[in-house]
Amino acid sequence: MFDKRFRDRVTQQKQEGLHRNPPVIEKREGRFVTINGRRVLSFASNDYLGLGASTALAARVGKHFNASGAASASSSRLVAGNYDTICQAEKIFADYFGYDDALFFSSGYQANLALLSTLFENGDALIFDKHVHASSVKGMALSNATLKGYRHNCLAHLEKRLKPAPLGKRAVVTESLFSMDGDILPVEALGRLKEKYGFYGVVDEAHGFGVLGDKGRGIAKGVADVALGTFGKALGLFGAFVLLPHGVKEYLMNFASPFIYTTALPPAHALAAVDALELVEQGEDARKTLNHVSIAMHDTLTRQGFQVFGDAHILSILMGDEERAVRVSQALLSRGIFTLPARYPTVPLGKAILRLGMTALHRESDIHTLVNALKEVV
Repeated sequence: MFDKRFRDRVTQQKQEGLHRNPPVIEKREGRFVTINGRRVLSFASNDYLGLGASTALAARVGKHFNASGAASASSSRLVAGNYDTICQAEKIFADYFGYDDALFFSSGYQANLALLSTLFENGDALIFDKHVHASSVKGMALSNATLKGYRHNCLAHLEKRLKPAPLGKRAVVTESLFSMDGDILPVEALGRLKEKYGFYGVVDEAHGFGVLGDKGRGIAKGVADVALGTFGKALGLFGAFVLLPHGVKEYLMNFASPFIYTTALPPAHALAAVDALELVEQGEDARKTLNHVSIAMHDTLTRQGFQVFGDAHILSILMGDEERAVRVSQALLSRGIFTLPARYPTVPLGKAILRLGMTALHRESDIHTLVNALKEVV
């Protein structure tokens, strides 16, 4: 019975053009990956500053793990995994980004799940941008709060949602840089609404931290009471962190089930995270390069007649039909270019895209390579 259900649903996914079968990556070298023995140019990475491919960071990470004598914390934080190095690293992250506290998690999904399912409860109103990440949606659903979505980045619609919400029990959940649309949160306008309605702000800055704002500190500090970041994107590592006001760290450590019942990240990881943060602080040249190639890619695609969205280093090219997005992506791969065909439920049905993750490793010649191939295919 169960096997039939599984087979039927996979078959249905294939029929609807929604089946996932990612290519196997054999090796990674900077902005290139090897697939089926062939070296291809990748636009599918979130390694925005190139730190994930950095030999300098890799050497530091290896040094810490070799020195620690253990690759695992071997315990949850609340048992025997609350290492001094982790606590110190969390303080360094909190200070750098301008918050009172920080707490490390094993993944961004786990962090959003823990935050939203723990901080809010029945009687609260969670008002969220309809394009927030799937992990935020799952966390909100587990909170038992009243959920009200507003149209993507439409603050007029957000205000309509805020007016009837219970005073003192309303929170807004959004992102600073949206992972698929690639557009940026209108922070100043959201700040005015926060002054007017006094909501609690939860902002996912996973794609903004390290790149946007002064020395990669993000853009949402003025509206975010709580902010989420990941190590696995601009910082080039793995895991995630949340930035918190006073008292919330203690609350999460006592009540957040996804945190309590998970093995802690290894102490060597905390030392590596501090090293990555130092490289982010020193990464102004990489941020300038990333900004340059991102603008050049957007402008070149637009001039060639493609419908392109994105305000920064995440760009999306509208394909519309799910099967068409897959076909174009496969045709590009045959020409030595790796792109992501993002489809429902990652994006709305019938609005499939090719998502481009620009990095500081990309060059202007890569832009022409992609655009010329895309013109041939489309």
